[in-house]
Amino acid sequence: MELQGTSSGAGCRFGIVVSRFNPEVTTGLLRGARTALAEAGVAESDISVVHVPGAFEIPLAAMKLAQGKRIDAIITLGCLIKGDTMHFEYIASAAAQGIMNVTTATGVPVAFGVLTTLTDEQAAERAADNPNNKGREAALAAIEMATLLRRLWQPI
Repeated sequence: MELQGTSSGAGCRFGIVVSRFNPEVTTGLLRGARTALAEAGVAESDISVVHVPGAFEIPLAAMKLAQGKRIDAIITLGCLIKGDTMHFEYIASAAAQGIMNVTTATGVPVAFGVLTTLTDEQAAERAADNPNNKGREAALAAIEMATLLRRLWQPI
């Protein structure tokens, strides 16, 4: 037997945790995620959006959403652009590990849509209104995982 998720998110509930830091980028990521969810049949009433100050704060908000037991999957969106100090490495590592910890601790799928780019241009390209938008890609991964877990929970 082989199981996989579907591309239809109708009836699933999603949380989106989005960083306000680098808003010109994260706004585009959020728009891409919302578009993908709408195209997949997810009702606006089944989407909860939580805004946090930066990428470092994403894991805690995602954990609280996951612990609420009313979300099928979470989409995390943020943008870290490398600068001249080690700050980028520390925050990127902490955010990625924290987001992964939410998944393993709660069993709720968390899609990683936090950009870690070297330039502003790379970030803008990944948040543009097109099919390659990384917020869109994170939403599609969340849909697939949410529907896969629903299938796994059903008796075989």
